[in-house]
Amino acid sequence: MEYIRIVSIKDPLFAQMHKLMQEVFPPEEVLEFSLWEEPLKDPGIRVFVAVLDDQVVGATEYRYYSDWNVAMTDFTIIGHDGLGIGPFLANARRRDLRSLAQAEGKELFGMFAEIYNPYISDEHEFGGIKSMNPYVRREVLSHLGYKKIDFPYVHPSWQGDGQAVGGLDLCFMPTDESQKGISSKLVANFLKRYYAVLPVKPAEWTSMVDKLEEQEEQALLPL
Repeated sequence: MEYIRIVSIKDPLFAQMHKLMQEVFPPEEVLEFSLWEEPLKDPGIRVFVAVLDDQVVGATEYRYYSDWNVAMTDFTIIGHDGLGIGPFLANARRRDLRSLAQAEGKELFGMFAEIYNPYISDEHEFGGIKSMNPYVRREVLSHLGYKKIDFPYVHPSWQGDGQAVGGLDLCFMPTDESQKGISSKLVANFLKRYYAVLPVKPAEWTSMVDKLEEQEEQALLPL
């Protein structure tokens, strides 16, 4: 299996990846094909696919914020069960992020991720792939060290329609396993930068960020 970076929508592997995204994720989580052109050119956005026999069987997108020394996992897709795609992607991503932090003379502080909460909403099929089942994914991510940031979470729809999307938790995987909380200011600043690309924000999201900015720290809870 190969770990290959995608930097252009003209790459044939990108078309395969986007098709896989549409099969796995609900529409409000998938950015339209042509709108990927600029993000893929951004050196800070890292999109990789797992390729087996010339076919995209998995993918992951993430980014590293050197000024905060944190990363964000945008998504991970496992296209087939029983091939070890999940561990392959997680290990390759970890090595890449470690090298990015080391280039800055640092050890990575931690990584954000939005994680579906099936106890809130269990309406998505995720392409019928068992490995993508939200109960399975939540347990796997918990084993990796992700913890729920203790506040009610929504995010703006990636369809750009200004709608609030719920049913997820914002989580953080600290490098220091003993870490019990995270700066509210860091969380708020991260969310504002991460969603700056979407010009229309729902009122629920704006209110959520405003409340974070009024607080000192958010607890990190078990998933």
